[in-house]
Amino acid sequence: MGQIKVETCEIEGLKVITPEVFGDERGYFMETYRADQFKEVGINDVFVQDNQSSSTRGVLRGMHFQKEFPQSKLVRVLSGEVYDVAVDLRPGSETFGKWFGVLLSAENKKMFYIPRNFAHGFLVLSEKAEFAYKCDDFFHPGDDGGLRFDDPEIGIVWPDSVKPEELNINDRDRNWADFSVFKAERGIQ
Repeated sequence: MGQIKVETCEIEGLKVITPEVFGDERGYFMETYRADQFKEVGINDVFVQDNQSSSTRGVLRGMHFQKEFPQSKLVRVLSGEVYDVAVDLRPGSETFGKWFGVLLSAENKKMFYIPRNFAHGFLVLSEKAEFAYKCDDFFHPGDDGGLRFDDPEIGIVWPDSVKPEELNINDRDRNWADFSVFKAERGIQ
């Protein structure tokens, strides 16, 4: 029925996906996932778990990754607006340690595909946001890791529409290690 438009990013593997939306005076319809179309654009993951979260303005979640059981993710916003970021953690990649961010909203209906071995996080820009994502592996308790959202070596530039004093970050996310620690633990120079 509908087709997807795929934008490649500066970091290989990341994709911004915009579905075709059919709308009229009653509302709209769109396909948010169709395996055959995703396969055509190189996304062959078999998604096994769907997650959803609700957050208020200024909430910053991330930068999360899974240590032993990495997950590919397909993320989107059901209501509101977030700035979504992925950091390349693939040793040997030309873009190792580089980041890419995209604005996802209920209005633009864009989705962000993040392959395995990336750190992921988002900042809520609207008063409230509902965030949904598909994962290609199940959650494994105790396997989570993270990087500081403000690590100077990575240098993520978060939107300035949310002031530093408005940030709402839990202690775990505020206290993740620096990228230098991540590299040292893996013997990467």
